[in-house]
Amino acid sequence: MAENKAPAGDRPMVQMGPRRGGPGGPMVREKPKNMKVTLGKLFKYIGKSKYSLIALLVIVSLIAVLNLAGPALQAEAISAITIQDEQLHVDFDKLYTVVAIMAVVYILSSLLTYLQGITAARLSQNTVCTMRNDLFSKIAYLPIRYTDTHRHGDIMSRMTNDVENISNSVSQSIASLFSGIIMLVGSMVLMLYYSPILTAVAIVTIPLTLIVSTNLSKFMRKYFVIQQKLLGALNGHIEETVTGYKTVMAYGREGAAVEEFSRIAAEYRKIGIRANIWGGVMGPCMNMIGNLGYLLVAAVGGYLSLGGMIGIPAIQAVLQYSKQFTRPINEIANQYAQILTAIAGAERVFDIMESDAEIDKGKHPIEVENIRGDICFKNMYFSYKEGEPVLKGFDLKVERGQKIAIVGATGSGKTTVVNLLTRFYDIDSGEITIDGININDIPKKTLRRAIAIVLQDTVLFSDTIASNIRYGKLDATEEEIKRAAEMAHADVFIERLPDAYETVLSESGSDLSQGQRQLLSIARAVLADPKILILDEATSSVDTRTEMHIQQAMLALMKNRTSLVIAHRLSTIRDADKIVVLDGGVVAEVGSHEELLEKKGAYYRLYQNQYAGIAT
Repeated sequence: MAENKAPAGDRPMVQMGPRRGGPGGPMVREKPKNMKVTLGKLFKYIGKSKYSLIALLVIVSLIAVLNLAGPALQAEAISAITIQDEQLHVDFDKLYTVVAIMAVVYILSSLLTYLQGITAARLSQNTVCTMRNDLFSKIAYLPIRYTDTHRHGDIMSRMTNDVENISNSVSQSIASLFSGIIMLVGSMVLMLYYSPILTAVAIVTIPLTLIVSTNLSKFMRKYFVIQQKLLGALNGHIEETVTGYKTVMAYGREGAAVEEFSRIAAEYRKIGIRANIWGGVMGPCMNMIGNLGYLLVAAVGGYLSLGGMIGIPAIQAVLQYSKQFTRPINEIANQYAQILTAIAGAERVFDIMESDAEIDKGKHPIEVENIRGDICFKNMYFSYKEGEPVLKGFDLKVERGQKIAIVGATGSGKTTVVNLLTRFYDIDSGEITIDGININDIPKKTLRRAIAIVLQDTVLFSDTIASNIRYGKLDATEEEIKRAAEMAHADVFIERLPDAYETVLSESGSDLSQGQRQLLSIARAVLADPKILILDEATSSVDTRTEMHIQQAMLALMKNRTSLVIAHRLSTIRDADKIVVLDGGVVAEVGSHEELLEKKGAYYRLYQNQYAGIAT
């Protein structure tokens, strides 16, 4: 699957926001996929609810049979009225019997139709529930590169709008399609029974129906595919704007955001109008062709009746069956717009499901408890975008228990090193080992359980504070959670909250300050009790006094643990065992704080620029 280009440079470890960029363009011009293949995959999902499907098909079959019986019963009722010796004669016994049977048939048909709706709803909900579960499970195991290069709003749109369109189509179209087949075959057989000549007249319009429907469907489908993609783009823009509303307001970009939304909405409206217009054309065209066939049957039937070649009851039956013969085609035609929308949505859903999941070939039997924490980066090359390397021959050896600081200008590759260590991305060439074992041989679950990460951008969930801290160790007790909060100096503000540890956070913890959110993230890492600790500017969002407390907690946490600290604020890494200075993707200098200052090289210049304001 083709991916959008990832920006080069020092990437965020986990990009929580959507990819920036215009929502139109290449995404809308993507060619639609094979409809037959998509339908085949969709029917596999429908078939998973086999009992509901079988029940629906049985009910639909019964309804179709009862509907087919209607015209035959009407013909029998008419045949009870005859003219003998120029006098009207009515066989009331026969008429009453036929009318009573017709009443039973129509009542049963109504009851079964109600039951059909319930069964169809159950089938559609079971189908989309399974599909949603599979889709979300797939999303949960997608590689970071996928979420970095696809708009999050568009992914959400596939989970919601596209799946909902599939649900609507399944609940309405399955019954119509199966019923239509039975009605077509049954009507044809019964028309042949009453009059082969009129049957031949009735099917004259079938080639015209096929030609019109085939050509219209090819023309219409492209608009429905584009419509669904634009809807995804619209949702993506909304998600971006809502997520970054503070930035939008801070820079006075409300007008630009509204203008961009209006642009996408206008394009969506334009495509939507075209799709609906052409989708609406199908029904009237099929109705016109059906009425033409009805007219031909009536005209020829009247002519044959005048010649005594066919009776009135037979003409009435063939007319009714000709209507039933064309009705399924008309119904499907009227639903065709919805069917196309569902198929377009299914294509987008299966596009994610068929994306490559995160590769994990690690088979080494090492357990987390046995990992010591010796790390070695050997001649490592990596690029987010082909031809634009971020790391160029990166070499670094980290011994267990060491505190290693990685510094450098923005875009030098600091966070990329950590991305590769955690296998959020895989290196292009070279090798990374932990305790002498290539990390590609260590199962990712084991590797990541051995590493705790505190990101600069804190990620919290809409749950209690205790549950957010427990994310670092799902089986942690309340005592362990409180101890972790104390070590991170988060207990002070937590105890002041109305419900303390049971306080439910709003979305992303927006009801807390940035510093408080950072403290909870650090408490989560404390609770994880990792072998390797990664701090990505973990104290960047707290005040000086809180930073001092956190530094003390971090010193205790980093004791006897391998620690990698990505730092912009150089004051936080003075006590590091080793400072690695990255410059343009290569290691420029390595040493202690004092050693690097004495060299008066890249680190010295960074230090002077940050603290002395001197450009040297």
